[in-house]
Amino acid sequence: MDEARRAMVEEQLRSRGIRNHRVLDAMGRVPREDFLPSTLARAAYDDRAVPIDEGQTLSQPYMVAAMTEALEPGPTDRVLEIGTGSGYQAAVLSLLVSEVFSLERIASLAEGARKRLNDLGYSNVRVRTGDGSLGWPEEAPFDGIIVTAAAPEPPRSLLSQLSEVGGRLVVPVGTRTEQDLLRVRREGDELETDTLLGCRFVPLLGEEGW
Repeated sequence: MDEARRAMVEEQLRSRGIRNHRVLDAMGRVPREDFLPSTLARAAYDDRAVPIDEGQTLSQPYMVAAMTEALEPGPTDRVLEIGTGSGYQAAVLSLLVSEVFSLERIASLAEGARKRLNDLGYSNVRVRTGDGSLGWPEEAPFDGIIVTAAAPEPPRSLLSQLSEVGGRLVVPVGTRTEQDLLRVRREGDELETDTLLGCRFVPLLGEEGW
């Protein structure tokens, strides 16, 4: 799978404009096949989203890279991920930041991801079950928050948990079927929003989601 991973980085990421060398390196190091059901391991580096348990998906490699790059992760950052899924995005982030906090609505996915990340040695990731739309207030503020499910609007609770000094929220926003990927940057009480690209994600279910 190592050769497939290298090809994925070159053909799907670098060739499409992913430039952050730390993100490219992390994507080249995390064994994506270990975050999929064994029956789907051969599809790990396909240029598409792949189904996982409980009707959820592991995002297309390019989308993982694009969202991670948009987050602008720094080595000392504390990052919150909403939607742990299989744990792949958390594993990529763990190589780029100091601490990763990951929330998953579905208890069986959270438990599976927790064990998988621990077994693979990603020791700076904490996973818990909860309503991701409400964030993890007792661990706030976060330098970055990444949401791997689509919201009707940026959840207020997540915006309030961003660092007031350049905190970034990366979130798909739109309808249940089509969204735009947004990056919201916080400076004090001011929020600046950039629209990055079109995308399609499963809906963010919760009090401040769908």
